[in-house]
Amino acid sequence: MKKYVAVAGNIGVGKSTLVDLLCTRLGWEPFYEPVAENPYLADFYQDMSAWSFHSQVFFLTHRLRAHLQIANHPTSLIQDRSIYEDAEVFAQNLFLQGSLNPRDHATYRELYETMLHFLPPPDLVIYLRASTPTLLGRISKRGREYERSITAEYLAGLHRLYENWITNFTLCPVLTVPADDLDFVAHEGHLNLIVHKVQEKLIGREEVIFEPDEVARASKD
Repeated sequence: MKKYVAVAGNIGVGKSTLVDLLCTRLGWEPFYEPVAENPYLADFYQDMSAWSFHSQVFFLTHRLRAHLQIANHPTSLIQDRSIYEDAEVFAQNLFLQGSLNPRDHATYRELYETMLHFLPPPDLVIYLRASTPTLLGRISKRGREYERSITAEYLAGLHRLYENWITNFTLCPVLTVPADDLDFVAHEGHLNLIVHKVQEKLIGREEVIFEPDEVARASKD
């Protein structure tokens, strides 16, 4: 039976890497956002308050198209970042910063929430939870030039929004991975543990958590 899994989490937490590793292990296909140039982006960086609504609607439309491609895909796949994060984290962050005014934000939310009624949800969301020091360390390690300006305060703000979203998310089951404790790149045992937990969650087991003793044992593998 076809399965659709989405991997969610803050900047630098390792979403794309985990998608690659899980797809290799499970024999599924990875799904990354199709590259598309946002025609509002230059204007947005010049004047965020004037152009944030246009920019976010473009991104939402782009992610809607991607979600529909996933729904029509014939085989199991794992998606790197979902449509939900775009609205619940990044657009919400713009609103809280004052870059998206209340009227535009309300219209954006109404569009997003209406769309959700027509979108098939994933079978599982894997939420990678990590602290700000872990994120900063991983961002520094991968050395992307455009990420050098990301601050601890910005990551902490996004983290709060991610936590609020995942706490209230009810469209499908969620598996929360303690990414501070599990380095699935360096330790194969950590990856094996995550794969096991994903499989348990997908067969319908209600309570699936990462016990400290399991993490400790996986670290020795």
